[in-house]
Amino acid sequence: MTTIYLDHAATTPMLKEALAEMNAAMETVYGNASSIHAAGREARKALDGARAILAKQLNTSASEVVLTSGGTEADNMAIFGVAYARQHEGKHIITTQIEHHAVLHACEKLERQGFKITYLPVDDKGRVAVGDVANALTDDTILVTIMYGNNEVGTLQPIEEIGKLLKEHPATFHADAVQAFGLENIDVEKLQVDLLSASSHKIGGPKGIGLLYMRAGTKIDSLLYGGSQEKKRRAGTENIPAAVGFAKAAQQVMEIQQQTRQVYARYKAILMEEFTQAHIDFTVNGDEEHMLPHIFNVTLPGTNVESFLVNLDMAGVFVSSGSACTAGSIDPSHVLVAMYGKDSKVLRSSIRFSFGHSLNEELVREAGKRTVNIVQRLVK
Repeated sequence: MTTIYLDHAATTPMLKEALAEMNAAMETVYGNASSIHAAGREARKALDGARAILAKQLNTSASEVVLTSGGTEADNMAIFGVAYARQHEGKHIITTQIEHHAVLHACEKLERQGFKITYLPVDDKGRVAVGDVANALTDDTILVTIMYGNNEVGTLQPIEEIGKLLKEHPATFHADAVQAFGLENIDVEKLQVDLLSASSHKIGGPKGIGLLYMRAGTKIDSLLYGGSQEKKRRAGTENIPAAVGFAKAAQQVMEIQQQTRQVYARYKAILMEEFTQAHIDFTVNGDEEHMLPHIFNVTLPGTNVESFLVNLDMAGVFVSSGSACTAGSIDPSHVLVAMYGKDSKVLRSSIRFSFGHSLNEELVREAGKRTVNIVQRLVK
């Protein structure tokens, strides 16, 4: 049986081009980029080249790109770094109820340390209102952290509009763009963000590396100490092969971005065709007008997410839900709770298909047919 991987929002198989670049670097670039001898200079050259490629994708300078161990560290660096650097100015932070846990759990810890956190609601499409951000701002607000695109339902947030709003306020603006990087045209100058997170393994690059865009002059404390790497912003010997692999993956996906978006739109259409032709009852979650192209979150009434995922796995279709599995039970997705309320039936019957470069139309259609068969069996 052919297995079909439809969980690219969780992680992606590595692009062969990124893997080749990374392998070559592991074989030949062995020096420490902080060393002044020839091997160190060769490592520095490779690192600088990778950073320049990544900076270009964001329309910024290489000096404003800090390499991290991934999206989680980038989010933590932004949130804790700003909170600690600016706490003498105020202790109020604004975020939303649908953020990734890398943001929410960081905010919850700050809350326990005496910071005040405002968790803004979203509408039933998963989108925050700019007016709610404006109303939440106070003289004590030092940070606004709102994701670019949601990892569960795919809804894009009005980041550019919020950036314009915050131009008149001293708060630092951070956007978690882990799901959007590579699929959306992200221009940090146009968005007017001060900080932005991205991750390699979401775009066909290696795991264990990400970046934090850091606008020059942003007040932020370091979280790691020990060396002067990353212009003294993040200590630790740089992972040159991973940086090279990340840069190559970014370069590859950006070159075919528009084509990829069209392909993913076709994949969504194929799944909906299969469901419609089989007379399967379904509802698409998220804001169809403001949506990441690779995420397709759907409610299939009458199904139970836990048994549904198990059956899909047995059928060789790998998807996920936004739910958290704890002690053998599945807790409802905090994103869907924010959109629909804690008593909604949607919470127990929604799954996420997410697309990537390892797919084709034939595989997606076959996944749709297998899904239909399971729904017909489970829903009496």
